[in-house]
Amino acid sequence: MIDYRPVGFILGWLVAGFGATMALPMGFDIADGNGNGPAFALSMAITVTIGAMVGLACAGSRRPDLDLRQGFLLTVGAWVAFTAFGALPFHLGEPDLDITDSIFESTSALTATGATVIAGLDDLPRGVLLWRVLVTWIGGIGVVLLAIIMLPVLGIGGMQLLRTSDFNTLGKIMPRAKEIAISIGAVYLVLTLACSFGYVMGGLSGFDAATHAMSTVATGGMANYDRSFIDFSPTTQYVAIVFMLLGGMSFVRFVQLGAGDPRPLLQDSQIRAFLGVYLVLCLGLILARLDNGETIAELALREIFFSMASVITTTGFANADYGTWGPLAATLFFCAMMVCGCSGSTSGGPKIFRYQLLVSAVTVEIGALNSPNAVALPRYQGRTITPDVMNSVVGFFMLFFLTLGIGAVALVLIGLDPVTAISGAAAALTNVGPGFGPHIGPVGNYAGLSDAAIWVTIILMFVGRLELLTVYVIFTAAYWRG
Repeated sequence: MIDYRPVGFILGWLVAGFGATMALPMGFDIADGNGNGPAFALSMAITVTIGAMVGLACAGSRRPDLDLRQGFLLTVGAWVAFTAFGALPFHLGEPDLDITDSIFESTSALTATGATVIAGLDDLPRGVLLWRVLVTWIGGIGVVLLAIIMLPVLGIGGMQLLRTSDFNTLGKIMPRAKEIAISIGAVYLVLTLACSFGYVMGGLSGFDAATHAMSTVATGGMANYDRSFIDFSPTTQYVAIVFMLLGGMSFVRFVQLGAGDPRPLLQDSQIRAFLGVYLVLCLGLILARLDNGETIAELALREIFFSMASVITTTGFANADYGTWGPLAATLFFCAMMVCGCSGSTSGGPKIFRYQLLVSAVTVEIGALNSPNAVALPRYQGRTITPDVMNSVVGFFMLFFLTLGIGAVALVLIGLDPVTAISGAAAALTNVGPGFGPHIGPVGNYAGLSDAAIWVTIILMFVGRLELLTVYVIFTAAYWRG
């Protein structure tokens, strides 16, 4: 039998703290005198009150660490609660969305997907714009800590391979969480401040620089304008390219770099593979645009490197309508959606390291066919890949593509065209945001989708951000039987 009270204690106070962050956008709207401050005040009161009540009700049973089943429940429960309470300001104030669209906007922000159902971002109150990116920023660091603290212990999708390296959690969930959170949080803040400075140098106002920096480092793609980065200066776009790519790399390596040891960052095969795949795909886009009859100059190159960085890191910003670059470009972008960034980054999707594990295993199998008597084991960064890790990776990919297929079929049955359905399912599941087609392309949004289609994408964003198995295990009978 699961003891829910330790989970409730942690979850309750997390929700209360989350609610307290609504004071910042509330302050902006009150200062601006736009009448939207009371909506944030009411949302904050509801969130803090309910969170504190749950935390106090479970206070007598807190424990220093959680077992695995409690860890699963806390992980899923926290993201569900944050999504629900994060939707309140969108429903109670501007932009006055209905429940479905409010949940979609909150889910997209928290999962750092960057998709939106809001048209007219340019006219929204600053508090609402800030809340969108603040939730994205919280979700970004949340997923990094999830990948480093929780998933290696829970054994999700091969992440247990990281348990014996970098930050050793010693088989428990909580013992070093505070130390890890402080280290990662410091790196996250420094990157955000550096990105903000770069945007100011590129000509953005202080507010736009800060909010877009939060969204960039979180690889969240939440912009303050309907045209995203299209109207921003070249300097601003180049800054975005750099920090989107940094957001797609393992934050553990930045902690080690900050501690004075650059070797892990420079020698990390995952980061090298990530950058290599990015450059190869950019080269492919150059050829695609040449084949499309276009001239390649500085603007075209900037659009290519920006767009590919946005997609492969699952950020979702746009500085051009890459849906018009032809079928080869669309294929390359879809491939980028299926790869994504590094483990321990703010990026969504399958992650580079899982493909590296599969390649290592396939290489060993091919070698065994050529030399049946040779004994070889798949390896990753000098460590042997154990069968449980490989089984977990294979299981992740099976569920990933099964979920993608079911999601795409569901969207087709709802009435979307195949291009929109397939790309929309992929963009939601990998937390990229923009897809292809007339509605959800890089210069469009999800506002034209039906409520049924919106709920499908909500589910896909949610399970994709939590690495699928973390959510699916909650729905098994074995989990509840213990």
